[in-house]
Amino acid sequence: MKVLVAMSGGVDSAVAAARAVDAGHEVVGVHLALSRMPGTLRTGSRGCCTIEDSRDAHRVAGMLGIPFYVWDFSERFKEDIVDDFIAEYAAGRTPNPCMRCNERIKFAALLDRALALGFDQIATGHYAEVVRDAAGRPELHRGEDLAKDQSYVLGVLTGEQLEHCYFPIGATASKAEVRAEAAERGFSVANKPDSYDICFIPDGDTKAWLADKIPMRPGLIKDGEGEVLGEHDGAMTFTIGQRKGLGIEKPAADGKPRFVTGLDPASNTVTVGSRADLGVSHLTGIRTSWAGPAPADIGTTPETGIDCEVQIRAHSDPVPARAWLGDVVTEVPAHEAAVPAARPAGQLLHVDVAEELSGVAPGQTMVVYRGTRVLGQATIDVTARDRLGAR
Repeated sequence: MKVLVAMSGGVDSAVAAARAVDAGHEVVGVHLALSRMPGTLRTGSRGCCTIEDSRDAHRVAGMLGIPFYVWDFSERFKEDIVDDFIAEYAAGRTPNPCMRCNERIKFAALLDRALALGFDQIATGHYAEVVRDAAGRPELHRGEDLAKDQSYVLGVLTGEQLEHCYFPIGATASKAEVRAEAAERGFSVANKPDSYDICFIPDGDTKAWLADKIPMRPGLIKDGEGEVLGEHDGAMTFTIGQRKGLGIEKPAADGKPRFVTGLDPASNTVTVGSRADLGVSHLTGIRTSWAGPAPADIGTTPETGIDCEVQIRAHSDPVPARAWLGDVVTEVPAHEAAVPAARPAGQLLHVDVAEELSGVAPGQTMVVYRGTRVLGQATIDVTARDRLGAR
C-alpha cells in the first residue's frame, strides 16, 4: 500500500512513519510548509510547522530511508485558516484553528493531492483509531491513551476521508511508549516538547497578534444590568469565560471574580458577570458532519434524539447529552459575511447537556461521541441557559 506520511517534525509523526515502514508499506514523507514567515523558529513547546520542524522531519526520513518532500500550502493556509481566524474573532466568536486545519488542509487539500498522486492513504501521528463496522465502513474512535486522545480534533473528518486515513500510533498505550520507541530508533526528536500554541502565533500572545490584524475600537465593559464598569481597547480581543486582563478596578459586590459573559461587536460592548452566568445547557451547532455513517436513530425533536456524550474542547471531559437534528440552512450565517469563501450554515444540530457547561463560546466545536466512537461534530453557533427538551 502506498502511504503518504504527514511529518510535522515531532516525535509522534516520526514513530508513525517508522511503523508504516515496518508494516511493509511504500512510504513517502511530506512536511507541510504553512507559515508565510520562513525564518520562524520553534521556541520550546510554542509553534509548529517551522524550519526547525522541517529539518527534524527530514532527518527522520533519512534514517528511515524514505523519500521526503516539503509541500507549500502557505497560501491555502492563510486563506482557509488565518483569514478565517481573524474574521471569526472580529465577529466576537472563538474559532478552533486546529480543527479548521484538519478539515481544510491536512485531510482535504493534502488528501486530495495524495490521492491524485496515486497514494492509497495518508498517515499522521494522531492518537486516534479507525475501526471498521460490521459492514466494513470506517468509524473514528478514541485513541488507546485517553490522556493523549486526539479524536476530538479529528471530529471534522467524514466517512469518505476516513477511508484513506491511517493512524499508526493510535493503539499505543501511552506517549511515554512512543518516546521510548523513538529513542530506541535513535530519533533526535524522542524528547522534543509537544506544541500547544496556535502555530501562526508562536509567542502565544493572541491579543497582541489580533490587535495587529483587526482595527481596534475602544468601548465599554458593562455588567448584566448595563452598569458601566470600565473601558476596553477592542471587544474582539476578549473571549467568553475570560477572567484575567479585564481591566476592571471596581470589585464585584460579592468580592468574587468577574468573567466575560458576552461580546457584542456591533455595539463594541463586553459584558461581564459571575461564574454562574457562564452556565449553558443547550447548544445549537451549524455545518454538522458525520465521522462515518450518520446515526440511523437520530430524529428531529428532543423526544426522537439520541443519547450521547458531547465534548467542547480538546482536553475537556465529555458530558452526557441528548442530540437531535434541526433545519438545513442554505444561507451563509450573518456573522460570516466577511469570512473568505463563506459556506452555508448547513445541517443544524441541537444538543441538550445533562451537566451544565461553563464558558462555551460560539465558534467552538462540539464533538459528539457514543462510547469511544466519534459520531460527528458541529460548530457551536448559539448557546442557551436552559435545555430545550425535558430530561
